[in-house]
Amino acid sequence: MTNQQQDSDESLSSDCPVHANAIQKVSARSAEIGGGITVNRVLPSRQRRMIGAWCFLDHAGPAVFRRGGGMKVGPHPHIGLQTFTWMVAGEVLHRDSLGNVAEVRPGEVNLMTAGRGISHTEESLASSEQLHAAQLWIALPHAERECSPAFDHYPNLPVWADGNCQLTLLAGAYNEWTSPAKIYTRLLAIDVLSADGGELDLALKPDFEYGILVLQGEVEVCGEQFVENELAYFRPGESQLRISLSPSSQVIFLGGEPFADEIILWWNYVGHSRAEIIQAQLDWEEAAPRFGRISGFDGGPLTAPPLPWTS
Repeated sequence: MTNQQQDSDESLSSDCPVHANAIQKVSARSAEIGGGITVNRVLPSRQRRMIGAWCFLDHAGPAVFRRGGGMKVGPHPHIGLQTFTWMVAGEVLHRDSLGNVAEVRPGEVNLMTAGRGISHTEESLASSEQLHAAQLWIALPHAERECSPAFDHYPNLPVWADGNCQLTLLAGAYNEWTSPAKIYTRLLAIDVLSADGGELDLALKPDFEYGILVLQGEVEVCGEQFVENELAYFRPGESQLRISLSPSSQVIFLGGEPFADEIILWWNYVGHSRAEIIQAQLDWEEAAPRFGRISGFDGGPLTAPPLPWTS
């Protein structure tokens, strides 16, 4: 899969006040991430491949399970991307081949930079009985695709109130706030929570494209209703957008400068050529030092699916 945009005219609304044919509705499809946890995958899809450098978006949960259950994803590799986990409810333990062991709890972000290669595991804590999270990938630009792998945990993020809404800046900069998350392209991610519902005016950068994913409740965007696991996408060109949120609603507001590079997304890899993906696959299958080893996880590594091409 590449980042080539394939718009569906049937999914566009012509009555959007932002500008004609600016709004696109993207529906999620179900998938599993391990441990019987069902996720709703929004990006990539046939309707929309990327939003800025955001190239992957899973809405995991909300799920409830018995203690000792939940998510359990064995050792697997990544290249050419950053994994970005925003925890809404529950607790997840991260281990990686750099030796990092870190928990991520509600209101916190885990950011792992794969660069030239890293492997990691994710599992619900034994004491946890629920899981609700957004898991995203950020494609690294060509110049940074083979940077040194790294891991960062962000327990403290900018939080402020706007009317009936609480906003948390996950990535990028917005008005006077700046997220501490280390990213390599011009991006934005904001969590918006509204207990009582209401209207919210969002400031836009005219050179950014944007998306709003509904995690809970409903939101009206450009006169059109969006429900849980639906994403409203709109193109660059405007400086402000008004949305209306239902009571007990939560959305993620994503944005970014349209990604300049062509990428290939296969399994857990983001590459800028097939050769990069093929080499990463070979290195994983041969347990090459590139992806290191992970200590402390009870279980074997994941097996990569066969490549769709050989050269």
